[in-house]
Amino acid sequence: MSSALQADVLLTNARVRTLTGPGRADVASHLALLHGRVVATEEVPARRVVDLGGAVVVPGFHDAHNHMAWYGLSLAEVDLRLPDLEALYAAVAERAATLPEGAWVVGAGYDENKIGAHPDRDALDRAAGGRPVWLRHTSGHMCVVNTPLLAELGLADAARDVPGGLVVTDAAGRPTGLLQEQAQQLLNALVLPYPVATLVDAIERAGRVYLSQGITSVVEAGVGGGWIGKSPVEVAAYLSAREQGRLPVRVELMVAADALHPLTAHVDDDMPLGLDLGVRTGLGDDRLRLGPVKVFSDGSLIGHTAAMCEDFSDTPGERGYLQDDAEALRSRILQAHRSGWRVAAHAIGDAAIDLVLDAYAEAQERWPRPDVRHRIEHFGVSRPDQVLRAAALGVVPVPQGRFVGEIGDGMLRALGPERSGWAYRHRTLLDAGIVVPGSSDRPVVDGAPLLGMHDMVNRLTDGGLPCGPEEAVTGLEALVSYTYGSAHASRVETSRGTLAPGMLADLAVLSADPGDPTEVDPARLREVEVRETWLGGERVWSA
Repeated sequence: MSSALQADVLLTNARVRTLTGPGRADVASHLALLHGRVVATEEVPARRVVDLGGAVVVPGFHDAHNHMAWYGLSLAEVDLRLPDLEALYAAVAERAATLPEGAWVVGAGYDENKIGAHPDRDALDRAAGGRPVWLRHTSGHMCVVNTPLLAELGLADAARDVPGGLVVTDAAGRPTGLLQEQAQQLLNALVLPYPVATLVDAIERAGRVYLSQGITSVVEAGVGGGWIGKSPVEVAAYLSAREQGRLPVRVELMVAADALHPLTAHVDDDMPLGLDLGVRTGLGDDRLRLGPVKVFSDGSLIGHTAAMCEDFSDTPGERGYLQDDAEALRSRILQAHRSGWRVAAHAIGDAAIDLVLDAYAEAQERWPRPDVRHRIEHFGVSRPDQVLRAAALGVVPVPQGRFVGEIGDGMLRALGPERSGWAYRHRTLLDAGIVVPGSSDRPVVDGAPLLGMHDMVNRLTDGGLPCGPEEAVTGLEALVSYTYGSAHASRVETSRGTLAPGMLADLAVLSADPGDPTEVDPARLREVEVRETWLGGERVWSA
C-alpha cells in the first residue's frame, strides 16, 4: 500500500486470524481497512486507529444454511424448547390467555425426542380454551394443529392422502393433529402469504441477532414456495428490507423449486425451467443476491421422515419417504441444472442422497458445466461410498455441526451405534478433499456459530454422549468451515471468508479470554464471546 494513501481504519494490538497462508494458519497483529475492504495486514497510516486490546479477530461468520424469515417470525412466537409436554401445554395456555377469542396460538421448536411425545390435539384444545393452535416441530418438517384447524381443513374426523406427506392418525383412524412433510401445505391457504411488512420485521429481527453472534453473511435456504416459503413475493421482502436500511447482513436467497415454471425461451437458449425474464442463480450483488434453487428430496432424521436405505434403529419397519415421486425429483434437478441454476437439494437419508448424487452425475454428463458446485443440504446420513462420490463429482455437502449437540440424542436413537458415525460428518469430508461449509439450519437449532464450532470439535450430544467422535475436527478447521468454507459453498471465496488484502472487511472481534477459538481448550470453545461485528469496514454491533 502506498504511504501516500491512508486507510480508513487500522485495527491494532490484535491477534488477527487471516485464514491465509499454509494450513490457513497465518496470524497478523494489524488489519487496515479502506472503502469497505481489507488493504493490509500490517501497520500503515490510517485516519482512525482502533486498539483492540489483544482481542482475536476472525473473518465474519457465514452461515451457509439458515432460515432467516422463519427464525425472525419464531422470535415473536411461543418458544416450545421445553422439558416436557406439561410445560408445553402450560405455555400454550399462558399465551392463549393473552389473546382474543378466535386468535391463533402459534409456537415453534418442540422436539418429541425431548418431551416424550408429539402434542395431542385434544390436550391443545383444553389448553387454548378452544382457540386454534399451530405448533411447529423443531425440524420444520412437521407440525401439530388442534381441532378448530383440523375442522377448517376437513380433517376433524378422517385423514386424506397427501403425496409426499402424511396426516397422522390414531389406531381408530382419527387424525391426531400431526401433519408431516407435504401435509403441512394443507395449512397454506389459512396462513400464507405473510405480508411483506411482516417479513421485513422478521428479517431485521433475525439479522440483529446474527450481528450479535459475529455473523455477517447467511444463505436463506428456501423462499417463494413449498412448505418452507412465506410468500410468493418473498424476494420483495428482502429488497424492501435493504431499501429501508433494515437488512443487517449479507444474504443469498435460495429459490424454492415450486416457484420455478416452464419458460418459453428460444430453443437455442436451452432454458426449459426458471423464473420470469430468465432470472436465475447469480443475480444481485455482495449484499443481496439469488443463489441456488432449493429441491426437497426427503424429510427429517429425528422426525423419522428422512428416506433411508435401512430401517430406523428405534422404529423397525420404518425407512421414511421421499417428498415426491423419484422420477419427478430427478427431472426437477436435471431441468434446473440445464437451465443454468445451481441446485441445492435437501437430502438427509442415504436413500435420498443416492437419488440426488445420481441426478447430479447425469446432469453433468448431459449438460456439462465447469465447477458448478451443486450442493446437498444436510448430507445427514452418508455412507463412506457417498462421501467419495460427492468428492469426485465436486458436490458440496452442507452439514450442521450444531445438530450433534442439540438434537444428537434423537439422532443416536434413530440410527443406532452402527450408523451414528455417518451422521453429519465433517472429518471424513475434509479427508476426501471436500471444502466443508459451516451452517446451522436455524431455527431448527441454536444458530450461534461458536456453538456449532464447539460441536464440530467435541462431537458430544447435549446429553453427554459421543456421536461419531471420529468425525471431530480441530478448532482451526471448524473456524475455516464457518468462514472460508461457507464462502466457497456460495462461490464467493474471492471476496469473503479470509482477511487478505482486497477482501470485504467483514469481521468478528472475539474475547481474549477464553482465547483464540483455534487454540482454546475444546471444552471451552462455546465460552468464546463476540465483542464486536464489522461489516464492510464499519462497526455494526458491539457488546
